[in-house]
Amino acid sequence: MKKSTRIILAFAIVLLIPLYFLPIWKIDLDAPQFPEGISMHIYINKIGGSDPYTLENVNILNHYIGMREINPDDIPELIYMPYILGFLILFGLATLLANKKWMLYTWIGLLIIAAVVAFYDFYMWEYDYGHNLNPEAPIKIPGMAYQPPLIGKKNMLNITAYSLPHTGGWFLIGSIFLIIIAVVNEFKSTFKKGAA
Repeated sequence: MKKSTRIILAFAIVLLIPLYFLPIWKIDLDAPQFPEGISMHIYINKIGGSDPYTLENVNILNHYIGMREINPDDIPELIYMPYILGFLILFGLATLLANKKWMLYTWIGLLIIAAVVAFYDFYMWEYDYGHNLNPEAPIKIPGMAYQPPLIGKKNMLNITAYSLPHTGGWFLIGSIFLIIIAVVNEFKSTFKKGAA
């Protein structure tokens, strides 16, 4: 690999480390019951928020519409995602040290697959919570689902939900972007050698 590719790769690896400490995604809820709003933060290994009562407040809102309680202990992804991230970081370091192009291509493939699977899993998680409602809920509207948006804004009755990357999510996006640049850099280098 070219020296410039290895430098880009090193920065991409460094950008993954903060994912252990920073929230990756956030779901903000505007509701009349909570005029100050609620901001739920999803980390790689836990669910928190803008204050210590965020999850409790989200579960209060969910109770009225029949969503089951969000309990981080019931979400296995929060247990194994730190290990997957650790593997990706170590594979990136091994790629940097081994200086092999095939490892670079494999690494970006693994990282993109992991990101797509995580995004799909998050969608399914939202779908399950938003569609499998308690028929005894205080507020029942036939045919109504309360699935938050995967990304963007959605109005559900008198609640507005916003779903967006948080700080850690932007670090992940930045890392993937840098790795794509590294791969393009290597392809250009290979193409130039072949043309020469």
